Amino acid sequence: MKRISLLLLTLVAHAAFAQSTPSQAPPKLEKIEEIADDPITVTAKPGAEGKITEKRDNSGNVVEATVKSGPSTYTLRPNHPVGTALPGDAMSGNNRGPQWTVLEFDIGKKKKKTPEEDAAQDNNAPPPPPPTVK
Repeated sequence: MKRISLLLLTLVAHAAFAQSTPSQAPPKLEKIEEIADDPITVTAKPGAEGKITEKRDNSGNVVEATVKSGPSTYTLRPNHPVGTALPGDAMSGNNRGPQWTVLEFDIGKKKKKTPEEDAAQDNNAPPPPPPTVK
């Protein structure tokens, strides 16, 4: 009996302590200095214009968009779900990332000669044939 009364007394004291109201006075706040907001101007680099090329199918839907911005080139394609998955379904992905163009090769095209290479080729002309002896 003594244990039960001690236990009840402990529970009542704990409940009373937990429900005690905090001080009614608001917390003391510190004033922060105001800093003048200077407007921020963002300008593009001169000559850094992007070029966007879109490919469309016969019905007018965009199939692919190629973006060239400075030295970077990437391709964006729409995300078509696979099989019977619907957009937003667990089996379909939400986004499809861009495909970056890393290297391009000119296979099958003739290399254009620079004027320096033309001059070097003229200097390296084959020697004339040796004279014939009679």
